[in-house]
Amino acid sequence: MLDLKALLFDVNGTLIDIETDEDREEIYRAISNFLSYQGITLPWREARALYYKEMKAQRQASPQTHSEFDVVEVWSEILKRFPGSAQISHRFEKYHQLSLILAELQRGISRVRFQLYPQVKEILDQLSGRYRLGVVSDAQSAFATTELQALGLGNYFTPIVVSGDFGYRKPDRRLFEKALEVMEVRPDQTIFIGNDMYRDIFGAKQLGMKTVFFQTQYGTKQHPGVEADYIIYHFAQLLEAINFLKEGLPTETTHR
Repeated sequence: MLDLKALLFDVNGTLIDIETDEDREEIYRAISNFLSYQGITLPWREARALYYKEMKAQRQASPQTHSEFDVVEVWSEILKRFPGSAQISHRFEKYHQLSLILAELQRGISRVRFQLYPQVKEILDQLSGRYRLGVVSDAQSAFATTELQALGLGNYFTPIVVSGDFGYRKPDRRLFEKALEVMEVRPDQTIFIGNDMYRDIFGAKQLGMKTVFFQTQYGTKQHPGVEADYIIYHFAQLLEAINFLKEGLPTETTHR
């Protein structure tokens, strides 16, 4: 039997049903209009082009195999290009403050859909008194925790490990190791629940965790040589998956 102590979750595509479109014209029109009040003239097309250029440059400069960019730093680098930036730093104390505002503005307008998958809170309510719950998410530090809080999930998880805090993404094993360290549990006492066969399932299995693959509309569905220990198609099936894995029954089982 599995001596289960903890559950680790991916967020976007697993707990939160979120669709974003960072290429939308209205994002960069809003940013352009906002910056005009800070004395910066930045046409929206140029703002969009600079965003993608700086993001690409940051990733290319990273020594990490699975590099993660920092959206706040991207906007900070863009701001530094413009005359009058010294006045900005005085008005906002630091570039970081204005850059954070731009990152949040960009994220908020980019959201097309933002909601919990059905029964997420009800299931977490049942699990929170029985197991330690944590998060390992590929996301930006600027808004990952805020989005969990906005949907009422902020108090369920300790720790919340976000790739943007580290500069690398899943399946880098260090993110999973950090979560296990904070939770004070071993991999063989933990189940990871995610929607991406490579980043989530392969990542967690590197450390020896049992895995539950939540088949949603997002994420990589297959990866060579990787199989989840259990597959679910509705979040409410997670209780069944946990009980199944705890009993040590044969793995690689699919339930519809």
